[in-house]
Amino acid sequence: MSAATLTISSRNYSSWSLRGWLICKMSGLAFETELLTGTDASTRAELLHLSPSFLVPRLQHGSVAVWDTLSIAQYLHEILPGSGLLPEDIAARAHCRSISGEMHGGFINLRSALPMNLKARHADFKVFNGAAGDIDRIVTIVEDCLARYDGAYLFGEAPTLADAMYAPVCTRFQTYDVPLPPRIADYRDRILAWPLMAEWAEQALAEPEDIDELDMEF
Repeated sequence: MSAATLTISSRNYSSWSLRGWLICKMSGLAFETELLTGTDASTRAELLHLSPSFLVPRLQHGSVAVWDTLSIAQYLHEILPGSGLLPEDIAARAHCRSISGEMHGGFINLRSALPMNLKARHADFKVFNGAAGDIDRIVTIVEDCLARYDGAYLFGEAPTLADAMYAPVCTRFQTYDVPLPPRIADYRDRILAWPLMAEWAEQALAEPEDIDELDMEF
């Protein structure tokens, strides 16, 4: 297998970097991680929501370069089909792709109003209507998956692509003290306790602050 490198931006602030990293780790691919600094123009554009398209996370695998998160997942599923990134059942697999795609392309109000920040805690944070609608939809998705597949994760007893896609939302639920139904709160806590998430969070908390605009007061 060719050498692989995943380029990411901030571990503390970049939800897309987290998703890409989780996907690569879950696939079993051996890879190195390259971290862009806050002085990199593409990093600043991504984290400050100033660009409609981002080139991180970016997976370089031999001569193959992939920089869209869902494209990274699909590529890894193709070269490592036994990795479990997608469910084996064709209907569940289609469902997994659908809710992953919904996260990939939607929930703009939530992203803007509740940016990912693993270092912060905001008790009793006021969630306004636009973001509240996004949260309600995410709760519905998670409740439906947990009931339909009757597992600890969205598609059964092991994490899949969908859990990687929704993991950053779980950090937002914690950061902004978002009230959740008991089953959804249990899922949030399970994701936050996932060893891969714990590994990421440990490095995120040690990350230096080098983008002043992101050190916001709420």
